[in-house]
Amino acid sequence: MVASLQAKYISQCIDEIKQELKQDNIAVKANAVCKLTYLQMLGYDISWAAFNIIEVMSASKFTFKRIGYLAASQCFHEGTDVIMLTTNQIRKDLSSPNQYDTGVALTGLSCFVTPDLARDLANDIMTLMSHTKPYIRKKAVLIMYKVFLKYPESLRPAFPRLKEKLEDPDPGVQSAAVNVICELARRNPKNYLSLAPLFFKLMTSSTNNWVLIKIIKLFGALTPLEPRLGKKLIEPLTNLIHSTSAMSLLYECVNTVIAVLISLSSGMPNHSASIQLCVQKLRILIEDSDQNLKYLGLLAMSKILKTHPKSVQSHKDLILQCLDDKDESIRLRALDLLYGMVSKKNLMEIVKKLMIHVDKAEGTTYRDELLTKIIDICSQSNYQYITNFEWYISILVELTRLEGTRHGHLIASQMLDVAIRVKAIRKFAVSQMAMLLDNAHLLASNTQRNGICEVLYAAAWICGEFSEHLEEPQQTLEAMLRPKVTTLPGHIQAVYVQNMVKLYASILHQKEQAGEKEEAQETTQMMVDRLPQFVQSADLEVQERASCILQLMKYIHKLQSKEVPVAEEVIALFAGELNPVAPKAQKKVPVPDGLDLDAWINEAPSDSESEDEKPRTIFHDEEQRHSRHRQPEMDEEELARRREVRKQEQANNPFYIKSSPSPQKRYHDAPGVEHIPVVQIDLSVPLKVPGMPVSDQYVKLEEERRHQLEKDKKKKKKEKRGSKHRRHSSLHTESDEDIAPAHHVDIITEEMPENALPSDEDDKDPNDPYKALDIDLDNLVSGRPGRPLADSEKLPVQRHRNTDGLKSPQDAEAPPLEKKSKKPKKKEKKHKEKEREKEKRKEREKKTEEEDKKPDDMDFWLSDAPPPAAATEAETKLEVSVDSAEPGEVEEAKKEGQEEEEEGEGKKSTKHKKKKHKKEEKSKDKKKSKKHHGEGPPPESVQNGTLEDEPLPPMSSYRLLAEDAYITMTYDIQGNLQHDSQVTVSVIFENKSSSFLKSMELNVLDSLNTKMLRPEGSSIHDGIPVPFQLPPGVSNEAQFVFTLQSIIMAQKLKGTLSFIAKDDEGSTHEKLDFKLHFSCASYLITTPCYSDAFAKLLESGDLHGSSIKVDGITAPFHHVLAKICFYHHFSVVERVEACASMYSRSIQGHHVCLLVKKGENSVSVDGKCDESTLLSNLLSELKETLSKC
Repeated sequence: MVASLQAKYISQCIDEIKQELKQDNIAVKANAVCKLTYLQMLGYDISWAAFNIIEVMSASKFTFKRIGYLAASQCFHEGTDVIMLTTNQIRKDLSSPNQYDTGVALTGLSCFVTPDLARDLANDIMTLMSHTKPYIRKKAVLIMYKVFLKYPESLRPAFPRLKEKLEDPDPGVQSAAVNVICELARRNPKNYLSLAPLFFKLMTSSTNNWVLIKIIKLFGALTPLEPRLGKKLIEPLTNLIHSTSAMSLLYECVNTVIAVLISLSSGMPNHSASIQLCVQKLRILIEDSDQNLKYLGLLAMSKILKTHPKSVQSHKDLILQCLDDKDESIRLRALDLLYGMVSKKNLMEIVKKLMIHVDKAEGTTYRDELLTKIIDICSQSNYQYITNFEWYISILVELTRLEGTRHGHLIASQMLDVAIRVKAIRKFAVSQMAMLLDNAHLLASNTQRNGICEVLYAAAWICGEFSEHLEEPQQTLEAMLRPKVTTLPGHIQAVYVQNMVKLYASILHQKEQAGEKEEAQETTQMMVDRLPQFVQSADLEVQERASCILQLMKYIHKLQSKEVPVAEEVIALFAGELNPVAPKAQKKVPVPDGLDLDAWINEAPSDSESEDEKPRTIFHDEEQRHSRHRQPEMDEEELARRREVRKQEQANNPFYIKSSPSPQKRYHDAPGVEHIPVVQIDLSVPLKVPGMPVSDQYVKLEEERRHQLEKDKKKKKKEKRGSKHRRHSSLHTESDEDIAPAHHVDIITEEMPENALPSDEDDKDPNDPYKALDIDLDNLVSGRPGRPLADSEKLPVQRHRNTDGLKSPQDAEAPPLEKKSKKPKKKEKKHKEKEREKEKRKEREKKTEEEDKKPDDMDFWLSDAPPPAAATEAETKLEVSVDSAEPGEVEEAKKEGQEEEEEGEGKKSTKHKKKKHKKEEKSKDKKKSKKHHGEGPPPESVQNGTLEDEPLPPMSSYRLLAEDAYITMTYDIQGNLQHDSQVTVSVIFENKSSSFLKSMELNVLDSLNTKMLRPEGSSIHDGIPVPFQLPPGVSNEAQFVFTLQSIIMAQKLKGTLSFIAKDDEGSTHEKLDFKLHFSCASYLITTPCYSDAFAKLLESGDLHGSSIKVDGITAPFHHVLAKICFYHHFSVVERVEACASMYSRSIQGHHVCLLVKKGENSVSVDGKCDESTLLSNLLSELKETLSKC
């Protein structure tokens, strides 16, 4: 009654609104649209008023316009017919002088933007990104993300301006730009790797927690693509973790640190401290009373677990406590953590505790999840952690005690999988399955689909397939022929019937071999007597199988009465062994040549036939079928009652957001469920099937067995091997490989079809909207394109055809008019030349300004060489040589140097100019501007501030170590002033094959002078495991530390990398030999030095001198200096034209001074050092480098 009155009232209101919309008064129309907006919120369709909404959107008054845009944002979508009419109106509002008109247009457009609107308005929105008002800039930046999604072609032309907004003076605009770029990079991070230096600067300078969270998330996505980035991130992220009180920021910092440590070598120094810090902070979150923080702590802990399981395993007790939490989502997250914490040592203990929780669990959902997790934990990685499969079979059998579970099929599949794949367990598995069949009356009470009775499916199949292992096959056959079996679901009965014959064939064979013909006939007679109950089954599959087998039994009985042996023929029906099939085997079957799966096999039916001919009903009338399925209409009370029931179910079920409802939920939604009487069953005494093993017994047996094994090892092994074992146990996690299984296990691998094609595209969504945004943006540098945008890439701009047509003739006539007067032409020429010069000067200054703002080149920014040179060397360059320095000249030189430095930053400096030298300084300015104009790389990327006409060639400190068909190794050696006897060798391993490389171990033969730093307790002949694996096409970096006694000579050490290459055909052990070259330059560290200190060092008289000269050098002098700085770790103290003084220091404190002079085609180097042997070796290496210039 109430519903009908409400519908009548709404209908009257809509009629009134329609009358109001017909009036000319815009205020009345706006009020009517406002009413419609409210009705739309209640669920009523207002699409019929779309045109009226556009009318209100075009109102000149802001209060009305806002109502129109609100209604449009709620009801407009891509299918709205009149949405194309809004294009010009929105463009007009975007160019409005009123910022609020523009703002409401941008806000509304973001809700209903279509591909056409995005294409037509992209240029207008991009213009607004440079608006004078931050309010508009912020909205324009944010809506560009929606434009990119709808019109991906706009990303490339708009990206430079979007990047500029990262340095916007308004924090709101800057935050908006960070949000948009981070959201774009979340799906396609590789395209935004070049922005890492800029985001690093923002991360270390911003105080906005939400901006920091976005940036840190972005770095988490970028780090796997560039492992070197992780080295720069560790320190600032660790500082944030220590200092921040915001839990959300703390969580994201921990997440990114985890991603960094995954990409880096886990064996690198100080990383264990970072992991311990993260785990301690996460423990605080997990122990917090706030359930949300506890959940996030468990979630982040699971990520650490993947790479550093030992750090998490020490908190196992805390995770187990979470299983008692009242919040089910926290219990489930703790279960996920336990999944990754298991090892061969603790598997039985964890499963035992989970089994206790299964008994105490309240609610079918959580108990089913526990059951699933127990099975997942045990079966993970191809049963890697199970040492005793008898224990696992006993666990599966104990799980069959659960009443009301929906995972009977999962238990059954595990029983089948273990029995088929682990040959050694079959005898034990068959004996346990026979017990289950014998006690089937305990399980047959629950006959629902996927109930625990599904276990009988596996039990019958295992007993039939491996019947030769049965001790009492006759008893098992009788159990399978019991009348109560017919109450089981049809698919289980079908398996029973099929496997009865297998079991019967085995018994018949035994009886005939033993000469017991009468017993064989009795068994056949029993089959003939009992099979008719299956022939009468309602299931067609059971009927068909039972009928065929019954006729077979009758025929066998007839042959037996004639004393004809039939066992061999019967058992031949089931000869051979079945192997498991891989889950994706069917997908991997290659399509034969010439077969088109999309082509019609027969002639395609015509449209006329499908319309004219209707399929005939076979069993009953079609009208009856429709009438039977038509549900009666329900009244309002029934609908309300069902709505309340559904809400209550959603409140109690944490998985209600899933798209597909569970069978249990569909069952509860059916009418009449509440009338079914529920009887409480007293289950205080746990159900136990007689003769079933208890898993606790196996836990005790396993402990005793391991204890005995340890005793035997201690007796047999010597002290040396014992120490080696302790080393391995410290390196590996708890899942040590030295725990031997209880018995020999031969796991059969899954079969794939012949010529199967490997592919990783199975799980990718072909309709992913972000796929179109995978656009290369690396060419767009410093806010301007590195290559000109093609015409097809430029954003469409609205043009007025008529005005263009009128203007073009005037433009064509303009040149002849200018030719008449010659004097104005000269003036105009001079005027134009001046304007061009001004424009060029502005462009040069703008370019240098942009280049100075631009972050360093990625390779240089990420290189291990410190950037000392940049600031200090720019100052030291300004110092005048002590030999010819007068106080006035020194001060003047400093001022000139400051001007030069400021010009490098793109700033005009007239502050320190003197009137006397105006002409000289003007000529200097011109030269400097020319230098900047022709320069390629940014000033920071040039070592020691040397700016010249030609760009520097690309340089890398990494050299090839060794390579083969599988892997390429490049390395770099860096010293450390804090450790005067250590250097760090960084090695990048790149897998260039299609194989999966694992178990990598690097070993270097020590010399008397140089030794590789190995873990404590290891021998000098042991290698160091590389702490990661390499999938195909992936590279990663590891670091190894070497100790040295003397550094005055270069050295070469022999080494070997051993690894396992795994592909579809199997695994092979491979070795790659290499020679590690320690040059004398690798012992130097770039150290800045002031000219006065440099002069005092030369005057001290403690240095020995030597010199070299290299002819045939045509490279510019700044290239020569840059190579010496980069490859040999020197810094420029002072440079005067073609002469430069340079300085470096070794890790053991040796001072090295150079004077480099450039001739016409030669370079001479005079060197001084307090160690003459080191100097001569360094000059030899320097000569080799210069000869390549």
